[in-house]
Amino acid sequence: MSSSPSPCVPAPAESTATLPEHPQFLGHPRPLYTLFFAELWERFSYYGMRALLTLYMLAPVAVGGLALPNKEASLIYGTYTMSVYMLSIPGGALADGILGSRLAVLLGGIVIACGHFSMAFPSEFTFYLGLVLIVLGTGLLKPNISAMVGQLYAAGDPRRDAGFSIFYMGINVGAFIAPLVTGFLAQHSKFKEMLAGWGFNPVHSWHWGFAAAGVGMVLGLIVFVLFGGGLKQVGPPPARPPGAWKKPVIMLLGTLVLWGVVKLSDTPGFTWLRLLFILVPIGLMLWFGYSGNPETRRLGAIFFFFIGAFIFWALFEQAGTSLTVFAEKNTATHVGGVEVPSSWYQSANPIFVIALAPLFALLWTRLGDRQPSSPMKFTIGLFFLALAFSLMIPAARLAVAGRVSPLWLLGLYFLQTIGEMCLSPVGLSTFTKVAPRHLVGAMLGIWFLGAAFGNKFAGVLAASLGEGEADHLDRFFGQQALAVFLVAGVFLALVPWVRRRMGGVR
Repeated sequence: MSSSPSPCVPAPAESTATLPEHPQFLGHPRPLYTLFFAELWERFSYYGMRALLTLYMLAPVAVGGLALPNKEASLIYGTYTMSVYMLSIPGGALADGILGSRLAVLLGGIVIACGHFSMAFPSEFTFYLGLVLIVLGTGLLKPNISAMVGQLYAAGDPRRDAGFSIFYMGINVGAFIAPLVTGFLAQHSKFKEMLAGWGFNPVHSWHWGFAAAGVGMVLGLIVFVLFGGGLKQVGPPPARPPGAWKKPVIMLLGTLVLWGVVKLSDTPGFTWLRLLFILVPIGLMLWFGYSGNPETRRLGAIFFFFIGAFIFWALFEQAGTSLTVFAEKNTATHVGGVEVPSSWYQSANPIFVIALAPLFALLWTRLGDRQPSSPMKFTIGLFFLALAFSLMIPAARLAVAGRVSPLWLLGLYFLQTIGEMCLSPVGLSTFTKVAPRHLVGAMLGIWFLGAAFGNKFAGVLAASLGEGEADHLDRFFGQQALAVFLVAGVFLALVPWVRRRMGGVR
């Protein structure tokens, strides 16, 4: 989850410009820790709200939900999460050309907080308004706070990777805590009893969870402003030559056109457009991959990784859709006498990331030159993803007879996280290393599109779940597991082909 694509935003290209001197703390610039806590709370707000989103849309009106059918709720969820990643592309361009990273982060955080607090009011209008505001704000904040981390380090500074590792740990801490807090407020019977005792309607407990997400974003803004003195010279507004607005506007218009095409694919009669989102990258992979120009052939490898990331996130990001529905309808609600709200399971992935990331870093370091190549790591990541969904086949069959143990979902999230560790950390790094130097920015946009399309198709796949009836869940999970096993097999066969097109980059 949180190791990527959420933090998959690179530092800007290394520069030889003189950096301001920053006080050091634990071997790193002190402003790094301001950004660490600011991002921790921003991710708290994002994942806290996301943990409730599908559950709220599906819940009956009698318990405060919107009572949407699963298909509609899943498509809304997919469109929302896709939009977050798509808007990061013009958001980064707007900061580069006009606002500067620091102002973009501040404005983005304010808009995000307004979005969460809008959802704290129980009406359909404020719900959808909140989603729109969160998308706009995250598009500004997401690409630029990570860019600020990169700007704390000089070109070639060996501490850069460690600095990003510290920063990403904050992301996962926020993502771990968030569902526990917002899920308790929105779903737990104890809190509903407390609301009734205070004279509030417990049916509206969902909106207390959404409000808590907004409080998290406000805390992030407070950290950013009060402790951001050392960031005043980091990401300042750039010089604005005449026409500086053109690139951000063009990128925004292009993003909106692409967004419109994807949204159109949800309309009956236009669902065939979904095929293009996988067939076009395959065609580009082959077209570029067989070019006579060695530099152009590298783009063939880029689209290999794009396809892998797209497919991976399409299943992985069902944590907020089909897997949440399984947790709500088919998983035990009490463990050892303790009530476990279904939203709490979304804390499993970030805690597994926190536990496994140091082990994988140690593993790759120990293996050195003997570690798998980047295309092989992608293949291994897909294999573990397929294995995770395979685990849900017997769980689904057992669910026909009644609610199943939480260990099934925890096992799935553990296997998914192993896959994430193999695929996500190397994805963006490989994009930047393989891309021709004059196309690095464009290729980073391609990486964001892979995450965006994956999130959208997570919603599309979850829409085929029906209403979560247990008698066909095994087929739902089995079909996706089989499809990814087949893709992993194809990727395995293509590894030598891709390595030849990477020009010596591992």
